[in-house]
Amino acid sequence: MPVRTRPNAGTWAVAALAAVAHLVVGLFYVSSGLLVPLYGLIPLWLWWLVLAGLLVREARRGTWWPPAIPVVALGTWFVVLTAGERLLGWTG
Repeated sequence: MPVRTRPNAGTWAVAALAAVAHLVVGLFYVSSGLLVPLYGLIPLWLWWLVLAGLLVREARRGTWWPPAIPVVALGTWFVVLTAGERLLGWTG
């Protein structure tokens, strides 16, 4: 079992920047309602919330993983919207 460390100032600063980045990515998720139908939008928003919870959990544990979470969120958003456009005909 890994040893748990207390978050230090560096991990908190990185987590805060990651949280800001995740909020910026959240703007893309919110604006997706202009393109994505409701059946695709609700799971997409829920996924963003799950990732936000994961970011908070990892920040509280003091790990260096929080910066990866907005990257995963942005990648997921891009893949879902691209696939929806090409395979399901989602258009604005």
